[in-house]
Amino acid sequence: MRQVCTAVRTRAEEITVLLARKTAIVHGGSGAVGAAVARAFAREGAAVHLTGRTVPPLEDVARRIQDEGGVAHVAQLDATDRDAVDCHADVVAAAGNGIDICFNATSNDDMQGSPLLDMAVADVLRPVTKAVTTTLITATAAARHMVRRGNGVLLVMAGGRETIPDLGGSHITWSALTGVCRQLAAELSPQGVRVSWLLSPGSPAPGEENRADKAALLAERPSYDDVANAAVFAASSWARTMTATELNLTGGLVPD
Repeated sequence: MRQVCTAVRTRAEEITVLLARKTAIVHGGSGAVGAAVARAFAREGAAVHLTGRTVPPLEDVARRIQDEGGVAHVAQLDATDRDAVDCHADVVAAAGNGIDICFNATSNDDMQGSPLLDMAVADVLRPVTKAVTTTLITATAAARHMVRRGNGVLLVMAGGRETIPDLGGSHITWSALTGVCRQLAAELSPQGVRVSWLLSPGSPAPGEENRADKAALLAERPSYDDVANAAVFAASSWARTMTATELNLTGGLVPD
């Protein structure tokens, strides 16, 4: 009886591993969102390649993934350097027989807390330029390999449908990224590459009280793990008919 139960449990575990034998790249893998997503991808069976400009924090994330039984690799990379990103994608694809998932979680260097009337134009546009640049570079580098195989998933944090004051260029950035994602989806989805983005109102820091905006319908904001689990779903075959799609994690703050 014990052997039978073990076999049943093993089959159940296999069914719930959503990204088995997948290869995923997480750009900005040491940030709060990137690290959570990378750990979730690894938990679900993906081999994860973490990139960022600073190696030690990436190694900390990779070590945690490995301690949890996952597979993680680290590469120092500037996501604004197209040649370097292309080269990294080539290496990852050659080692893993392709690239299945690419998630861009790099920072946008935005400045919040001031109204647009008080901001320099350069400060407003800086995150827009950086985010669009890194998203285009990382997405196209991975997509070239995905198209050859006829499948793959590109993910990014975007949105831009909120009406919140004093966000500087952040809101404009998210709106621009949504446009980039729609354009990528229009061109790549017929070739088997899905494109989706996650809209989040922000997650509480560890130990911080988790209370949603008073205009939200749910009481709590999504945790980083909630965001990561949504990314896992979007990257998995369970979402195989979803592209040019936003995953709304705002708890009703932004209604669909």
